[in-house]
Amino acid sequence: MPVLAVANQKGGVGKTTTVVSLSAALAKMGRKVLAVDLDPQMGLTAWLFGEDHRAKTTVYEALFFPRKMREAILPSPEGFSVVPSSLDLAGAEVELLSLSDRHWRLAEALSQVSGYDWILLDCPPSLGLLTLNALVAADFVLIPVSCEFLALRGLALLFSTIRRVQGELNPNLRVLGILPNLFEARTLHAKEVLSALRSRFGEELLPVVRKSVRFREAPVAGKSILAYDPGGEGAQAFLEVAKEVVRRGEARGAH
Repeated sequence: MPVLAVANQKGGVGKTTTVVSLSAALAKMGRKVLAVDLDPQMGLTAWLFGEDHRAKTTVYEALFFPRKMREAILPSPEGFSVVPSSLDLAGAEVELLSLSDRHWRLAEALSQVSGYDWILLDCPPSLGLLTLNALVAADFVLIPVSCEFLALRGLALLFSTIRRVQGELNPNLRVLGILPNLFEARTLHAKEVLSALRSRFGEELLPVVRKSVRFREAPVAGKSILAYDPGGEGAQAFLEVAKEVVRRGEARGAH
């Protein structure tokens, strides 16, 4: 049951879009998927259940009472399960500081769950305790990167954090891939950034996902890109990403 953290401390790179789209694509491929919303902004939760959704039990409760993780799980219309977020999560990092096992709370909560082929973690746009919990709980990390120069600047800090987690907290954590996201083929700038990514990361790059207005429309409709525009380029791109994620996961021992 591999756990995949989707992480990048930079906002606006498509982490939530990646988690929703990849979860839907994996479900379409017949995999049983659980997506966990770790972002206090509740983007994934609002996308799938509406802006006003307030669940009785969320990932916040599960962080402090791990046995509540199972009761926090909700079915989604997209064919995968979700652990919703809560506005209370905004204060969780301060509350976790006093706990000696503060880095392992999510791992303990996820140990209560079984029967899934993949668990995807939607991380907040920071490298605080919530993201560290995700990296400690994860087998793999997937890094979405928007194809713009400023997005490249934060990668060094993220990789430094990943190395620290590998050295001190989770030696089994591996980078599954870098996802070039929001690619605009018409602009020279985006092509230059993609070229730089290919030069730096080579085979670590996942299939490119092009920027599309459909990705902005899908959350408004409360649907993944696969449900909103199933024949479109975005849906096909994430099906290719999902196939590559599964291939790499299996090649690296995920089961």
